[in-house]
Amino acid sequence: MPVETWLYFIFGFMILGSIVALEMKDILSAIIAIGVVGLGASIAFLLLQAPDLAIVQFLFEIFALIILVRAFTRKENHVQDPSGMNKFIVGLTVLSLLAILYFSLPVFENLPAFGAPKMTVADFYLQNGAKDTGAANLVASVILDYRAYDTLGEITILFTAILGSLTILRMKNRSKKEGEQE
Repeated sequence: MPVETWLYFIFGFMILGSIVALEMKDILSAIIAIGVVGLGASIAFLLLQAPDLAIVQFLFEIFALIILVRAFTRKENHVQDPSGMNKFIVGLTVLSLLAILYFSLPVFENLPAFGAPKMTVADFYLQNGAKDTGAANLVASVILDYRAYDTLGEITILFTAILGSLTILRMKNRSKKEGEQE
């Protein structure tokens, strides 16, 4: 099956997950539905031959889910109060997502065939990487010399996600200890 077909399926699955997240009355279920959307983005990155983005998206999604689940674990936070504007907002969101899907279809059709090179940058790295950087390991030279800012950005995102998760977990543990002391 061609990659475009899988991308259509994943994109539709992501739209469905977004709609489910909007319709859920239980906030924890909505958080999980949003996690499914992020997982779909990670799989789409894998299919588009961007494993570095897929890993960052997947890890960030996991850490974001941990933070959100820990933030909403109390029973009083589970159920969202119904709103009169809810049906209008859901309808507008569904129409917007369908419009995005409709206008995104030509983009998927313009993708190169699976396995075909999209850019010639890789050829430049292979031909000149060892000579320009003097590194024995070509992969390390690309990551640390040619794409250093990109790698720094990815590491910063992962570090921030981990730091946020640890902060939420420590706050919960601290509040439990204070509750036991009283």
